[in-house]
Amino acid sequence: MKSFKLIVHQSSFSSEDLIINLKDYPGLKEKDIIEIYHPENDYPRLLLQVTKVDAPGRGRDTISVEQSIATTFQLRTFADVYVNVVNVADVALDSVELTFKDQYLGRSEMWRLKNHLVSTCVYLNKKIEYCGGAVRCQVYEMWSQGDRVACGVITEDTKIVFRSSTSMVYLFIQMSSEMWDFDIHGDLYFEKAVNGFLADLFTKWKKNGSNHEVTIVLFSRTFYKAKTLEEFPQHMKECLQKDYRGRFYEDFYRVAVQNERYEDWSNVLLQLRRLFTDYQKIVLQYHERPNMEIPTAINSTAAQGNFLEVLNMSLNVFEKHYLDRCFDRTGQLSVVITPGVGVFEVDRELTNVTKQRIIDNGVGSDLVCVGEQPLHAVPLLKFHNKDSNLNSIDDYSMPHWINLSFYSTNKKVAYSNFIPRIKLPPRKSQEPLKKMYEDESKGKLIKEDDYMHNSIFDYDAYDAQVFQLPPAHSTCVQRVARTKKTSVAGLEGISRRSPPASSIHHRKMSDPDIHHSLGSDILSSSKHGVSEVGSDATDSPISINRLSPRSSVSNKPVIRTGRALINPFDPSHVTVKLTSNRRRWTHIFPKGPTGVLIQQHHYQARPAGEPASRPDEHRSENNISKENGSTINNNNHPVYQVDGNVMGRKRMISTSGALSILGTALSTPSTTNNASLALLWGATGEQEWTPALTTANRAIGVDWKSLTIPACLPITTDYFPDKRSLQNDYLVSDYNLLPDDVNADFAKNRAIYKEPLTTMEVFKELVSQRLAQGFQLIVGVNDSEVLESHCPSRVAPPSCQPAHAAKRYLLSIGRIFHKLTLVGSTITVTRYRPRHPYPPFNIHYRYRFHAPNHDTYEVSWVSFTTEKLENYNWNYMDHYICTRGDTDFALVEVGSQYPLKYWRFRTLLLPLINPATKTILEDESTHCDIYPTPTRQDLDHLTEGFLKMTESYFNKVKRPNKQRQVSPTKSLNSSQGIKAAAKTVLERSQSQSGECDDTYDDGVIEPKLKANATLLEVVDRMRHPSLGVGFLQQTVSLPSHTFVSIYAIHWLQANMENMTYEKATSCMERLLRDKMICHASGDTLKRYIVGYYMYHILPQKKDKELTDYVKPLGDLQSFENEWMEVEVLGPRSPLLTSETGAIDISGNSTATDDSGMPAFLCDNIDPNYMHMENDDLPLYKNTHLDIDVNNKSDRIEWGHARYQATFRPDQAYEMCIQWAIASGNIVAELIIGWARKAPSCRLQMVPIPADPLALPFTEKSDPLRGPIYVPLNEEPLLRGKTALFEGFPEDTWLERLFLFQEAIVGRFGFIKCTVESTSHAAGVGDHLYVHVTGNMFILIPTTVKSEQKGLKAKPVNKPLNSSRYPVHEAAPSPHEGYITRHVSGKNKDDYDNSRRMGFLWSWNHMISKKWKWSQTPATGDESFQMRMLRDFKHFCANHEQRLSQFWDQCWEVREKAKGIKCF
Repeated sequence: MKSFKLIVHQSSFSSEDLIINLKDYPGLKEKDIIEIYHPENDYPRLLLQVTKVDAPGRGRDTISVEQSIATTFQLRTFADVYVNVVNVADVALDSVELTFKDQYLGRSEMWRLKNHLVSTCVYLNKKIEYCGGAVRCQVYEMWSQGDRVACGVITEDTKIVFRSSTSMVYLFIQMSSEMWDFDIHGDLYFEKAVNGFLADLFTKWKKNGSNHEVTIVLFSRTFYKAKTLEEFPQHMKECLQKDYRGRFYEDFYRVAVQNERYEDWSNVLLQLRRLFTDYQKIVLQYHERPNMEIPTAINSTAAQGNFLEVLNMSLNVFEKHYLDRCFDRTGQLSVVITPGVGVFEVDRELTNVTKQRIIDNGVGSDLVCVGEQPLHAVPLLKFHNKDSNLNSIDDYSMPHWINLSFYSTNKKVAYSNFIPRIKLPPRKSQEPLKKMYEDESKGKLIKEDDYMHNSIFDYDAYDAQVFQLPPAHSTCVQRVARTKKTSVAGLEGISRRSPPASSIHHRKMSDPDIHHSLGSDILSSSKHGVSEVGSDATDSPISINRLSPRSSVSNKPVIRTGRALINPFDPSHVTVKLTSNRRRWTHIFPKGPTGVLIQQHHYQARPAGEPASRPDEHRSENNISKENGSTINNNNHPVYQVDGNVMGRKRMISTSGALSILGTALSTPSTTNNASLALLWGATGEQEWTPALTTANRAIGVDWKSLTIPACLPITTDYFPDKRSLQNDYLVSDYNLLPDDVNADFAKNRAIYKEPLTTMEVFKELVSQRLAQGFQLIVGVNDSEVLESHCPSRVAPPSCQPAHAAKRYLLSIGRIFHKLTLVGSTITVTRYRPRHPYPPFNIHYRYRFHAPNHDTYEVSWVSFTTEKLENYNWNYMDHYICTRGDTDFALVEVGSQYPLKYWRFRTLLLPLINPATKTILEDESTHCDIYPTPTRQDLDHLTEGFLKMTESYFNKVKRPNKQRQVSPTKSLNSSQGIKAAAKTVLERSQSQSGECDDTYDDGVIEPKLKANATLLEVVDRMRHPSLGVGFLQQTVSLPSHTFVSIYAIHWLQANMENMTYEKATSCMERLLRDKMICHASGDTLKRYIVGYYMYHILPQKKDKELTDYVKPLGDLQSFENEWMEVEVLGPRSPLLTSETGAIDISGNSTATDDSGMPAFLCDNIDPNYMHMENDDLPLYKNTHLDIDVNNKSDRIEWGHARYQATFRPDQAYEMCIQWAIASGNIVAELIIGWARKAPSCRLQMVPIPADPLALPFTEKSDPLRGPIYVPLNEEPLLRGKTALFEGFPEDTWLERLFLFQEAIVGRFGFIKCTVESTSHAAGVGDHLYVHVTGNMFILIPTTVKSEQKGLKAKPVNKPLNSSRYPVHEAAPSPHEGYITRHVSGKNKDDYDNSRRMGFLWSWNHMISKKWKWSQTPATGDESFQMRMLRDFKHFCANHEQRLSQFWDQCWEVREKAKGIKCF
């Protein structure tokens, strides 16, 4: 120890936290940990690591500490401090919590960050940066030896918990009947939930700076009093479901807020209060129609509500986190707020599905009860008893996968501090009571002899036996049910039961996790069972042959189910067999003073000194000795070595005190049956439930921390099955990877050399990828055990001889375990999967939901399925990693039997600036249908911008400045020859926003090539150093003299006399045929494609001097994997053109012909225009993407781009970025980088969802999202006609209607967007449009022509979109499914075609604040979006005659044009 003078420095002076001179402290080395403290202070001592040994420059014996740290630890400048080197083991941390915000942190990054932090020193609020600052987080809390500490050292064993302040949060508010009841303070439970709980939650979010993306949904279940389906009118049958008791019900969901982030949530509270006022009325009277009888509707209670369905709804969204990967949030949380007490009646199968999905997906699920806490353990699930037998037993489960909170307001009642924890039953009328008293013959309420004394029957002894675990050794499998007794008063729904009568009854196991060793159990001798007065037991004789030989009817024990029933009033005796599921989340909990994991919002009410009220024999049973008396002494916790198989480390256990863990076989100190057990109740499985569990003053409190900064699924866990279990319950398979050999093979076949991953890198990557897919590392398991546990039958693989050089990792998810071993240069992957996997579930669920901006509760449906994790093709994925994503192992999903999971981010390139958008933003009063048809020049600019973007940013190629490409502004779409090259060059250089380097150097304009020049002359001129076509800079995979096809066309048009676009194309095709030029990959079969395609000039025989010629790769696949090549086409015209020449890039702008006549009124429309989309659906191409452009990562990273093969200037262009081996933040930097550069190319880049419309027909669609139907009111346009386009040939009517709708969306600024989406799989002829700002999508539903899709012709009176979706027998025919449903009111049968014309509108929910640039103010602007929708609805409904006026204008243009043609 040595005394120093303390000074402070700013972080600008030095980035180090500590500066100390070695000479001042002999023996100090780098990496040492020192503590710094004022001798007189009692404040926590600061620990810092010596990183850089340097003199602070303020004289001898001074140390300098960064200012903010000194402030946090109350160190005074210029005062004396003691400095002392400490032993790392003494200051090692058990767990550290790191918080981060506004970023996506994948699980693989979490693990790499953890490794990076090992043996570093952290202190409160320390900011940590990783991956060159791409990952940023801050230390929030640290625990060491059972206490919170202010600083410490992270070691290998420290558990790191990541908490995200920007998560995706679903808040579900259960609007069950209790919401309209009053609590003890006289508040409605709804007020308690919204004004109380939510208001507090939002305040805490604000204080903490949490910035969650929130969806708030009100939900409820409505029961109908009806016996049969016939009692319901037709319009109600669509969505009715029937429960296990034959009751009819419907579930309603009202989405109040969808994926929003607000700084201030107070408006939302207001909105919720508004919704509350009419909620019950609207839902209960939703189906009422005049003059129609419908069954009475009743709102369900909380216990009978749709609790599990709601959780599954959110899981359907959370499961696809890798499809719509958002870069500014991490973590998923479902919160259900219920007015109930935490008891729910549920379906057993749905419970299993929910449990498996929640645990596998690592989603946080919180249940917040605003009701009073009951006197039994909650959450409690009561399984639906589908057995009609009176004697069947109710079965309960206590889910450990739901984190429970009880919210209570701090109101005080003046006269009492008593809080009733049981609801009083509703008041009954007085009549029956009077009658009872008047009845003289009764005398007493019950005759003395009918009434059982406790002396006859000891309930407590009976309870003790019923809830006792059966002994483990017996093997008898018969089960006997107990009959219901004459009711004994108990808590609602949980009545105590009498001993069993002797009738045999088989029952399911309730919870797959409950410790079930089958066996017989003495309950009571049968004479008790029969001699009871008033028993409703049926004394039927038992047929002896059905019993096992060991038991007969005499006084032998009665057999019953081989599993203890759960007693919710005393769950702390029930332990369950430990499973990986049970321990999946445990590492987010800190270790309390007693050495067990604790949930901080659960406290015990018992004073710490008081002994736990437990009979002594329990202690000895559980091998917890009593040497310590009943008080906690600070440092002498008795220590036990664990001989279960969970941990090989020592743990401190105290025998009593604040967290009493006496009567429980804990996961750690238990030696019973040598199996490891955990408590049944609670998230940790180590904290005991008692009726007095309270937070300081009240019942279980609220876990504010989990609701404010939810924890991400921990990357470590500690459960691995024991040897016996591995042999009996698991199938084992393994395979070896030899990265060096594999890569040696691949290197030979690779055209382009990429540095292969080393064996060690591959090994780490295999672990990393498993973590990213939801696996957890298993820590603290005894090595020797695992090594012995698996020796397959082949020649002993390395895993059987514990080699010392071996590195080993164990990982698990659910019941799947992977062991990765590295010995020398061989990686062995051993997979353990369950011998009896859970059966696959597929639960179909129908419901009604009302999303924002909708008018009605629409019917929708969804499937809840469990993922078969054991089917994931890890072998393929491992080879993909090993070969650095070689083309042989492409990331595939569609069509493969076992889809791979990888992350995707879809983007669209859209035109940057539209003056109309600006006008709408600036002028509140203007209409929104003011978007002009793009002119040729606009389209040219877009094409040019796209080519620039492709060249400079996607392909990152340069062209030497001297040969700077003549910019193709003018030439692109003009088919006439260009008059004077000089003129165009000058014009171009001006039009190019002042880029004058486009003009030629010498300014002298060479004479043009003659029109009849030979091909050789053309090639020679192309090579001309200053006048040539402009070659790309030679790089690794490009040959010499590479040029871009479209620029060559422009060059020819500029440099050859009377050269048209068509002639230029055919000239290039001749060069290709004559082998003077060739595709840059060396592939001779490639045709000449105009666009950003690369070709090179082949050396001719006479060119002896070309010594520096670089050959092409000669491998098309490798070339395409390196470069992005896109064909450029003109706009598609809906009109048939007379001349049939080469494809003219110019095309015509779509909506009008030359005279400006709208296409839908032209005579020569192309009958296939509507359906061509399906045939020429853009092919997509894939290319390898270098992700880590700024070299920030600590590993090799890569991804892929999937892009459209053709670009049309009048359509949005799609590009999807895919990755598996890349850090989310680094991918985000790459994409945001592109998006920043796009405006310089007159484009804007926006993210789009994988499923833009979220129709329920598409697989994996978001169940709480759906398009808004906007009907098109055509009646005012008919004006006496029977059909809109009467007078035109009837077979063009559909086509014309479609073109009319297309013209309308065009006026509102929507452009065509042919995206690859799930709906195309259904062969759907729908057309999707996206707004130029990227904010919204519109779909024009169209019928698919029957002869094209091979469908039978539909009768004419069918609705327009009758064959849009594949029809499943179970679902009603889909056309009814969507559009009709929106037409509210009248009976379903009296629609005619016209009513169903319309559009489906949906929002682009992927656009967040990050995507708003100064150049694109409307993108993501909410008021702009709402205005567009409102105005579009008005236009389509013909408000202010706007639709009629548009129609009339179009006809006027037609008349004029016709008039002109007549003269």
